[in-house]
Amino acid sequence: MSDEQQPGPDEYEKSAPADREIEGPLDESEANPVRPYIDLGGVRVLPREGLHLRLEVEEETQRVVAVGLDYSGSTLQVQPFAAPRGSGLWHEIRQQIAQQVVAQGGRVHEREGALGPELLADIPVAGTAGQTRLARFVGVDGPRWFLRGVIAGDAAAQPEASAAIEELFRSIVVVRGTVPMPPRDLIPLKMPATTADA
Repeated sequence: MSDEQQPGPDEYEKSAPADREIEGPLDESEANPVRPYIDLGGVRVLPREGLHLRLEVEEETQRVVAVGLDYSGSTLQVQPFAAPRGSGLWHEIRQQIAQQVVAQGGRVHEREGALGPELLADIPVAGTAGQTRLARFVGVDGPRWFLRGVIAGDAAAQPEASAAIEELFRSIVVVRGTVPMPPRDLIPLKMPATTADA
């Protein structure tokens, strides 16, 4: 696509698997209300054997900024963002991630994955000489939200390990809420209410 044909910021098509409304990631309105999800505010996660949950907290504000899921030899970090109703964010955000990786001295390759377009990135590890880590950046545009995932570990490098993490990503429910939010704002995340009955 030439520069003259580049869409404006509000004109990007949504990027999502054709069966997203059935197989996920689901909107709160599409999810089964009786399933025992862990409520983390902007996302809900279905507990499963071997899944370890970590919340990433910003030091200065103590705000939860991402949900980390360790599962089956891989890690999946997810973040939900507000998005316009009629257009998507993933096409634009993917370009920005690629630029950031290259600016850090890394390499990035765009490819078609099970969730749609994704980035496979070789990212330099800070404070090391020549060490890199492999990460996959995935994203899905939903109704008024965008869910970004970063996959590391086995599922970043081994195709046979990918299916379990892709299924985990698709099992997530996004809770956009009704409060007006500018596109790209992080949908608020929170600590789970209690783990006593888990």
